[in-house]
Amino acid sequence: MHTNDWEAPRITPLEFNQLNKFGQRRVQSPVTEAIDGVPVATLIERFGSPLFVTSEQRLRANCRRLHQAFAARGVEAIHGWSYKTNYLSAICNVLHQEGSWAEVVSRFEYEKARRLGVPGERILFNGPHKPRPALERALAEGAHVHVDHFDELATIESIARARGVPAPIALRLNFDTGFTEPWSRFGFNLESGQALEAIATVTTSPHLRLVGLHSHIGTFILDPRAYAAQVTTLCRLMQEIEGDGPTRLDYLDIGGGLPSRNALQGTYLPPEQAVPDLDEYADAICTAFLEGTAYRLERGEARPRLIFESGRAVIDDAQVLITTVVGRKQLPSGAPAVILDAGINLLFTAFWYNHQVSLASPARGEPRETVLYGPLCMNIDVVRAAVQLPPLLPGDPLVISPVGAYNNTQWLQFIEYRPAVVMIHPDRQVSLIRRAEDLDSVFAHDLLPDHLARPVGDAPGEGDALSGNIIPLRRAG
Repeated sequence: MHTNDWEAPRITPLEFNQLNKFGQRRVQSPVTEAIDGVPVATLIERFGSPLFVTSEQRLRANCRRLHQAFAARGVEAIHGWSYKTNYLSAICNVLHQEGSWAEVVSRFEYEKARRLGVPGERILFNGPHKPRPALERALAEGAHVHVDHFDELATIESIARARGVPAPIALRLNFDTGFTEPWSRFGFNLESGQALEAIATVTTSPHLRLVGLHSHIGTFILDPRAYAAQVTTLCRLMQEIEGDGPTRLDYLDIGGGLPSRNALQGTYLPPEQAVPDLDEYADAICTAFLEGTAYRLERGEARPRLIFESGRAVIDDAQVLITTVVGRKQLPSGAPAVILDAGINLLFTAFWYNHQVSLASPARGEPRETVLYGPLCMNIDVVRAAVQLPPLLPGDPLVISPVGAYNNTQWLQFIEYRPAVVMIHPDRQVSLIRRAEDLDSVFAHDLLPDHLARPVGDAPGEGDALSGNIIPLRRAG
């Protein structure tokens, strides 16, 4: 006679949660292949879980689509790949092979771009902190330096004076487009007069040469009209600067901010409806640019170059995160919850996105509103506060997407090791592009004074720090 295992009785609230607030069923189909035809089970077997998986094919296609969107409207724009979005070497070089320049915001990122073989003349150097040695190198190597504040401007003028060569620079500006919250922290403000003061400082200095204007109006911009207003403002200012004088700008850089199809928290509509198509952005930008620079053609001069610095729109949907259920809980409310082997240490963007979560195995029953926790011993480690999923068991894999933007740069070495990152190539071959951490890699930068390197329980002896002598540091291991 067969008997079922005894299960403690519990009160479960009745739920009518099959429909979302749009009146549509949103049950995800199982993802048996992570991306590009490689099964999830194969990837976990080879590289473990959790695991970031990147699609080279999608990455190249996204970059080409951006270039084509501008070219189709008569603008051969330059794309500067935003390193801070994801600066894994393989990802950067895929985009450099597609013709993208490097947009960097620190000495570290500048040095990485140069190490990867990007020449100075294809580097856009932004950011509020550029140490003098980094500025000296960037100017010597012909990088495009975008000045953020007056102290930096004075440092560059000092460097140029010492070199005896005028420094070509662009000024970073901020202003109100009327469509986005102004980012007044970075650059020189136009409305207050700071921008005009900076322009006058540059154009009257024998050691400086103004060659461009740069502006970044925000992030995850959902209204293409914001870019049209930005470009119109920059073009008007450029025409005012040039006037009848000798100054001619080489380029206008409109920064980044294009959104991906991620679900931004606090946005009522799903991303398919909330995020405009790329063509709408290209239309707005190119129309304003062609109209705003037509005066150049009337004078028999070429238009300036147009540069944009998109990051998220290029990489976000080209990467997923495979994670595995390691435990289950029932919350006091009766709602189910599961613990995953990946949390906010790897998925920092969970703080502002409701990432799509898909099964990687067949469903076992009807979906219920479920909480997804990470493995950290922290109450804030919540991957999704509520998502419709069927019952899950330990060992079940899930696929979270899109995750390509900012997670490989903002992830934390906190409590858990950081996992491997792989790239799937167009021929379905898989390459490891970042090794998983282990104890040796985490310890690599630790240093121990000799008197602290003893095994636990050893008594202090003569000649250690307790006797007043200084013990030199030594590398662990």
